[in-house]
Amino acid sequence: MYLPFQFAEPHVEEVRRIIHEHPLGMVVRNTGAGLEADHLPFLLDTNQGADGQDSQGTLIAHVARANAMWQEIKNGEDVIVVFRGADGYISPNWYSSKQETHRRVPTWNYEVVQAHGKIHVRDDEKFVRGAVARLTRRHEADQPKPWKMGDAPADYLAEQLRNIVGIEVRLDRLDCKRKLNQHHDARDREGAI
Repeated sequence: MYLPFQFAEPHVEEVRRIIHEHPLGMVVRNTGAGLEADHLPFLLDTNQGADGQDSQGTLIAHVARANAMWQEIKNGEDVIVVFRGADGYISPNWYSSKQETHRRVPTWNYEVVQAHGKIHVRDDEKFVRGAVARLTRRHEADQPKPWKMGDAPADYLAEQLRNIVGIEVRLDRLDCKRKLNQHHDARDREGAI
C-alpha cells in the first residue's frame, strides 16, 4: 500500500479502533486460480499469542461449511485482510484557501487497515462455539436486549454450528493509512470536516 509518512497511523490503539468499528474485513489470498477476496466479519483478539509472545493479535471469523474458501486454504499461508474505515469525497469548494487561490482539487479522505498474517482453518466445535459466542457478544452489545446463544433452542444452535467452520488469522503486521488532509493547513482541514 502506498503510505506517505504523514498518512501513516503509528498508534496501535487507533488501528484497533478502526478494526473494531468496521469489522467487515476483505480477506485477500493467492490461490491456484489467482487472487480471491472474501468478506467476513472479524473480531480482533489482542491477547498474547499461544506461545506467550507478544503479537499483533489474531483475527477470528467463521465461514459457511458450504463456502469452498475453507477447503482451499493452506494452513499458514499469507493473507491480507483489509478493513475500510470512514471515508468520503472532499470537494475543493469546502477549503477556505480555494476561495483565495483556486489551487485546490477534489480528493477522497479515508481510513484503511491492511492486516497481514497467516490464515488457519479451525474445524473444531469448541473453537467455532467460542468464536460465535465472542462475535455475538461484540455485535449484540449495543442492542437494547442483546441476543445470546442460549436464546436459541440447543438442537437448532448445534445444527447451525455444524454448518460453519472457524477461521483465524495470526497477525504479523498492521499497516494503517489515515488520509485526512494532514498535508493541508488547519483552515482547510476544518473545512473538509
